[in-house]
Amino acid sequence: MTSLFNLSFLSRRRALIASLLGSLTTAAALAQAPAPAAANPIRIGMIEGLSGPIANTGDAVFRNLVWATERVNARGGVKLPGGNRPLVIERFDSKGQTDEALSALRSAMDKGITIVTQGNSSAAASALIDAINKHNERDAARQVLFLNYSAVDPVLTNEKCSYWHFRFDAHADMRLKALMSVLREDKQLKNIYLIGQDYSFGQAVLREARSQIAAQRPDITIVGDELHPMARVKDFLPYAAKIKASGAQAVLTGNWGNDLTLLVKAARESGFEGSFYTFYGNALGAPAAMGDAGIGKVIAVADWFPNVPTPESEQFYKSFRERFPSPADDYVHMRMQLMIEALAQAIERAGAKGPVNAATIAAQLEKADVTLAGQRARMRGADHQFQQSLAVAVMDRQGAPGVKFDVEGSGYGFRVIRNLTPQQAELPHTCTMQRP
Repeated sequence: MTSLFNLSFLSRRRALIASLLGSLTTAAALAQAPAPAAANPIRIGMIEGLSGPIANTGDAVFRNLVWATERVNARGGVKLPGGNRPLVIERFDSKGQTDEALSALRSAMDKGITIVTQGNSSAAASALIDAINKHNERDAARQVLFLNYSAVDPVLTNEKCSYWHFRFDAHADMRLKALMSVLREDKQLKNIYLIGQDYSFGQAVLREARSQIAAQRPDITIVGDELHPMARVKDFLPYAAKIKASGAQAVLTGNWGNDLTLLVKAARESGFEGSFYTFYGNALGAPAAMGDAGIGKVIAVADWFPNVPTPESEQFYKSFRERFPSPADDYVHMRMQLMIEALAQAIERAGAKGPVNAATIAAQLEKADVTLAGQRARMRGADHQFQQSLAVAVMDRQGAPGVKFDVEGSGYGFRVIRNLTPQQAELPHTCTMQRP
């Protein structure tokens, strides 16, 4: 299924936004008719799981990209010498499967789309990088650019780095470094259980967790080290029982989507009273699943949280909630907003120098430096890894100090307890970039 989204220019903006406001909880509600042919929109193909067990994550991405393109289009679109052009998002359902993601890529290319974006699977991202590398080498006239907003296996900007691939999320080792800055200070913690999804990302998280725990807290015993099938486990109670029986005081996991929600729910039901150090424990049902049992115990890392204590951040989040008022539509990602801003910036700079295509956009995207709502980030040209601040936050009741906003109407939010500057979050790379 393919849905289109774009906004027209300023003359139609007010009426268009008014027509879109309200309860927009489905992709169909967000879809919009194509822009008039004269507008010549810049199309972005979103390849993501929009059906199946991780569909909620794909829907969350779509809302973020919709809101980001609205902002660009509301100010007139991407400014080019031949006239401003709006951004359009076209959806391609990968069904959460790597082979389907490759099929979606072919469909996007067949439609003439030269900018694609994906993120909710490092395995799919790896396959897309390989396919795009081969395609771009064979067909220089139709080269494709890949923007990655969530696939965080470190290898993607190290050994597998590609001129055509840009990652806008902090990779797993960067996120784990931020989590460890809090975990290493928990002097009461002596036993920890590692659990993750059995694919490249989950394996990378556990591998790096073992390394960083050994280096920074050698006194901590890893009492469990387990991988489980991704998006296939319906009942996590057996896993939760093992966690409780192990004597673990904390769990560290990179799980996301339903694999995280079901895990923390099972842990609560089993009576596990330890902490959760997570990559994604701040939304998509996890806080509601934990309830009061998660207060002070569920810790998450992200590029940004709604309760970042600045006026710019507060207004940014309020604007998102006004646009998507349903609690079910929560979970805004700052990095996805910055990604679209960086793309618009790169296209404008490419256009100022001559023809606009994947290669000329990539040359400018390597130098992207964008700021939104007080959050500044830049692209590192050497490996195409976005450099941005990271924050660690702990779950608490809405209304507690530092928790003005809750998550998904659950009554629970996240209080920021640690901030890392882009310089503090940055890690070295092993990329040897091959440029065309």
